[in-house]
Amino acid sequence: MLYYSMYYIYILTNYDKTTLYIGVTNDLQRRLYEHRNNEHGFTSEYRCYQLVYFEYTESIESAILREKQLKGWTRQKKEKLIKSMNPSWKDLSYSLNLR
Repeated sequence: MLYYSMYYIYILTNYDKTTLYIGVTNDLQRRLYEHRNNEHGFTSEYRCYQLVYFEYTESIESAILREKQLKGWTRQKKEKLIKSMNPSWKDLSYSLNLR
């Protein structure tokens, strides 16, 4: 039996969209839950709980490379990427049933 893993590169933001968090996971639903329920760390400190962008790949290596690439981008370039998928910056976790 063949098993394919999916790796997600995702961007979270806070309510007023002043802070962006970029991460990688193989289970987006679990990871969002962890971000929202962990009392320590960057996402809880800056309240970055809204999923505004994600993409996926079957390779952990390419996921990590993409995460590093996005983290190196300017704020303006990251915003352009988010708007290309999610022009109104809605919390995508609702439409993906990840809440």
